[in-house]
Amino acid sequence: MAATPPSIAQQPASMATPTRAINVGAPESSHGSEVAAVSPLPPSTTRLRIWSDNDMGRARCMQCGRPVVVPMQAYNVYILCSGCQGYPQVQPNYPLLNSTPSFINFAPGFSRPYPPPPSPASAYGNKRAVLFGISYAKQDNRIKGAVNDAHCMKYFLIDKLGFPTDSIRMLTDDPEERNPLRIPTMHNMRMAMRWLVEGCRAGDSLVFYYSGHGSRVVDRNMDEVDGYDEAICPVDYEHEGKIIDDEINATIVRPLPRGAKLHALVDTCFSGTVLDLPFMCRMNRKGYYGWEDHRSRRGAYKGTNGGVAVCISACDDDGSAADTSAFSGMESSGALTYSFIQAMQDEAKLTYGRLLNAMRSTIRDAKEGQFGPNYEDYAAMESRLQYAHEPQISSSEKFDIYSKPILM
Repeated sequence: MAATPPSIAQQPASMATPTRAINVGAPESSHGSEVAAVSPLPPSTTRLRIWSDNDMGRARCMQCGRPVVVPMQAYNVYILCSGCQGYPQVQPNYPLLNSTPSFINFAPGFSRPYPPPPSPASAYGNKRAVLFGISYAKQDNRIKGAVNDAHCMKYFLIDKLGFPTDSIRMLTDDPEERNPLRIPTMHNMRMAMRWLVEGCRAGDSLVFYYSGHGSRVVDRNMDEVDGYDEAICPVDYEHEGKIIDDEINATIVRPLPRGAKLHALVDTCFSGTVLDLPFMCRMNRKGYYGWEDHRSRRGAYKGTNGGVAVCISACDDDGSAADTSAFSGMESSGALTYSFIQAMQDEAKLTYGRLLNAMRSTIRDAKEGQFGPNYEDYAAMESRLQYAHEPQISSSEKFDIYSKPILM
């Protein structure tokens, strides 16, 4: 059994930053615990010591000497040593290498390590993306096209927008996915969102994409005009809960520095203000628009740290999103995902206004049957689309949607 870690006072002066503790694969506590309070765990796990919330580097197993990569955030993480197949105490190998976090590259119960994490995000240049595609395949409320949508978005980002492959992290519940760290559980999704903005700086372009179930929950901190928080649903939401808009905003919006930009595409129901951004664009069918002020009535700040965040969502907060094969005639696809990619491919240097009009036009054409009934049972297609509301745009700041180009 691993011994209880020394208290903060016993650590070297330069390492006295408090850390937290979790178990790999277990839900993270919302607040963590101080090192000195961590209890010994049974010998089914191995301690990996990390000293600071800002540090990431390598550690070395004291039993076999194998180096391991320190995982994301400053936790006492418990891992299996893939070198000796045992559970020895693992201590840090100083100095730590850099300050950019990474996913854990070992998982409990696996004797074979996953490939080491890619280089720090800053090495990729200024493009980074996190994609979530959740079909809930083992549940009754399955979404057929969500995983396919995530793959389509990844291809689009790489092939059309020049995102490096290694700068994209995609989490899906595809049955063929073997890496447990790429399953969109509550814990893994939170880790991925933190990675997206970690070390972000001026000039960076970030993309957040989600295709899955959306939900509404009662607003408990009274910062919503309608009394509800919007939420996204991890694959394990029935046991671990949902990720509400307050948390999404705090994780990927508020840290955004001046000169950086974030584009979020959220293909789900109840998604109008799912990033909790301060301003909502309202556009009528003639293309006239105005900005609604959605700033918190209790004064809570929902903007960025100087950067710009724009969310393109499938519908309003009380709306639904469609998942249908009406567009392509093959795989099921979310209406938002299909119409967004189609519009971006059809016209270079789109403005936000042109994009929104093009997306809405594509969805209206599908509703009116202009794609033809050959793609799927026409009645079923019509039923799915008739309740699908139109895409919306929200932002951290107001702007002229017909003059501002989309730069991702």
